[in-house]
Amino acid sequence: MKARPGPTTRIRIRELSGSAATDRRDDLATEEPLEIRLSAPDGTRRTVAITMRTPGHDFELAAGFLHGEGLAGAERIAAIAYCTDEDVPPEARYNTVTVRLHGPIPDLPVLERHFLTSSACGVCGSASLDVLRDRCNPVPGGSLKLTPGVLYGLPDTLRAAQGVFGKTGGLHAAGLFSASGTPVAVREDVGRHNAVDKLVGWAALTGRLPLAEHVLMVSGRASYEIMQKALAAGVPAVCAVSAPSSLAVDVAREFGMTLVGFLRGERCNVYAGQERIVME
Repeated sequence: MKARPGPTTRIRIRELSGSAATDRRDDLATEEPLEIRLSAPDGTRRTVAITMRTPGHDFELAAGFLHGEGLAGAERIAAIAYCTDEDVPPEARYNTVTVRLHGPIPDLPVLERHFLTSSACGVCGSASLDVLRDRCNPVPGGSLKLTPGVLYGLPDTLRAAQGVFGKTGGLHAAGLFSASGTPVAVREDVGRHNAVDKLVGWAALTGRLPLAEHVLMVSGRASYEIMQKALAAGVPAVCAVSAPSSLAVDVAREFGMTLVGFLRGERCNVYAGQERIVME
């Protein structure tokens, strides 16, 4: 049986520097497919997603994906395990996760899209505000307030918690923080949306949803997929190192979320939800 994949893969490379060449070992961020299957008590099974991810926290990734897409919340999940179905070859066991549900597999139109995701683009074909209006409510105002000083500290705190990035330089990260800037949980992945799914899955499986008093910090840009997942988890504020997309801003403004982009050093742009940011 193929060994269980880890978050890094070691290879031999040739490094060129000026006119010198050196052979050495290098660590890469592992990228492997993960198939997410649903299983019902009556024996029905169905594949709902295949995503390219960095191995690690796979069960959280599956739970977060299902929650974010409105397919199954934590209360519907009976168990999550690596797949041992006969149709899965031994070498693929650790790349296939089965989520056993308490009831039947949901008969939703969204399932007909047969999700195929990559580490770069996120879930394709679901970028529609109409979809969110049908299943998500605006984020309550709540008591979350953020100061510029807290915002400015988030990127460095997130970077300091990226252990695999330190080895490979090739991973995105998503971090969940308190209003004071204290890190609550951090996850890494080759896909920024996978990192968020892992965080949401962690929160769902440990009974922490909704995340009404937290801020989400992502290492890349703020896309529609990121905002969709944050909204489904009840996160009122999302910060990103890079720019947001136009649809990400639309989601934030329609659903009462705070969205901060270009958060670097002691500067940032606030695209929505300015009322949650209190000047010092």
